[in-house]
Amino acid sequence: MALLEFTDRGIYCRRADVYIDPWKPVDRALITHGHADHARPGHGAYLSTEAAAPVIRLRLGDIALQTVQFGETRTINGVSVSFHPAGHIPGSAQIRIEYKGEVWVVSGDYKVTPDNLSETFEPVRCNAFISECTFGLPVFKWRPQVDVLSDINSWWRDNAADGRTSVLGAYSLGKAQRLLAGIDDGIGPIFTHGAVENTNAVLRSQGLSLPQTTQVTDEQQKKDYAGALVIAPPGALGSNWMRRFPKASTGFASGWMALRGVRRRRAVDRGFVLSDHCDWTELNEAIAATGAERIYVTHGYTEIFRRWLEERGYDARIVETEFRGDDLEEPAEGERTSA
Repeated sequence: MALLEFTDRGIYCRRADVYIDPWKPVDRALITHGHADHARPGHGAYLSTEAAAPVIRLRLGDIALQTVQFGETRTINGVSVSFHPAGHIPGSAQIRIEYKGEVWVVSGDYKVTPDNLSETFEPVRCNAFISECTFGLPVFKWRPQVDVLSDINSWWRDNAADGRTSVLGAYSLGKAQRLLAGIDDGIGPIFTHGAVENTNAVLRSQGLSLPQTTQVTDEQQKKDYAGALVIAPPGALGSNWMRRFPKASTGFASGWMALRGVRRRRAVDRGFVLSDHCDWTELNEAIAATGAERIYVTHGYTEIFRRWLEERGYDARIVETEFRGDDLEEPAEGERTSA
């Protein structure tokens, strides 16, 4: 029997009787990070990293949540469980499961390039690696973060010179704060959608350094937004919420902006290619660093990526899950963080 199984409720360790990021209610859940497709309501008990816990509580409310530090080992029915930095967003983890010398690692969502915000990814040696492959095609190759942020600053600066508001779509947990931590806040004032600002408050309380931001409310006047940058969830860009910005240029920060068709369908003025997931090269490097021979790929270009890995000698298989991957469709209201 394999140490981890793939069930209709989620990835399951029968020996420890725990699930990892389950998508249906279970008694005990190990949670890699706070994004809504990985941290869901309804479980009896939760375990996450201490750094991920405040946002998980913000989104899920009063839950039975215990925490561990990165690298700390918990033993559950003889199975060793530990959480290791995934580099995806602050607090995000890979989960390592070991029993009698057999080691499996579940990646959750991850990226290997440091972003000056999240804990830096650490490869974990294992026998079997369950890896996302959201961007598992050679076409996905990320530019350095500093270059993308420079492009965003230039776009904002040009808009400000014309008296326009720059409205930038970005996932409210992780991507929004990554942008805030890296942009030039000297260009003008920064406003945020309530879903972003509520998350900012939680992460600031954990010691994360972010520039000053003001939540968008009905108390502000339209003139207050001239020359400002507004960061909002993707779903807000096409909603009635945008009516308060009469002279606006819209942008979207996502790895999917690398695809021309997606940029066109999003109907934004500018697309900025910035992802909290690995690109093609990084996926391959991360998998090689685990030393694993068995690779299970999930959510993304699974069939293409599986064939690629198989051609390179891996025992590669596809796992069907309910994880979504990147951040195209976060609702405007967010989870428990409405504006």
